Amino acid sequence: MTQVPSFRPQSSGDGWVEGRDGEKFWGLFGAAGLLVHDRDRGILMQHRSTWSHFGGTWGLPGGARHENETAYDAAVREAGEEADVPADAISPLFESVLDLGFWSYTTVAVETTRPFEPRISDPESLELRWIPVDELTGLALHPFFARSWPELRARL
Repeated sequence: MTQVPSFRPQSSGDGWVEGRDGEKFWGLFGAAGLLVHDRDRGILMQHRSTWSHFGGTWGLPGGARHENETAYDAAVREAGEEADVPADAISPLFESVLDLGFWSYTTVAVETTRPFEPRISDPESLELRWIPVDELTGLALHPFFARSWPELRARL
């Protein structure tokens, strides 16, 4: 009789992690966001629902990583769930990590390989929009994204 190996299902990373100063961060195993760059249209931005962390600001589609999930896989999964970003329409560029020691956020930068239209596919978005690179700082940006944008832009 052949024994079939059992695989432990991946644990969801949904949940808050609290920092030393009481600040909360979403994602038990960290979080990741997808910076989608289209040379003709700009950056795909998500206007975050008001009930979300830093609600009402603009940021990247993304969210909590599952246990043992790569940042790339998490960012692509989350962008698919939130903005209907097709995995076969993007190509990886680079990753940038904010590591706080107890929690990390990885920005996964990708470039479009073919045009697509994002679609709100869950309640975490008020709006999705392609924003020209030069106009991005005119938005009310998520504070962590606002801090990282100059370095990310330089790497694009």
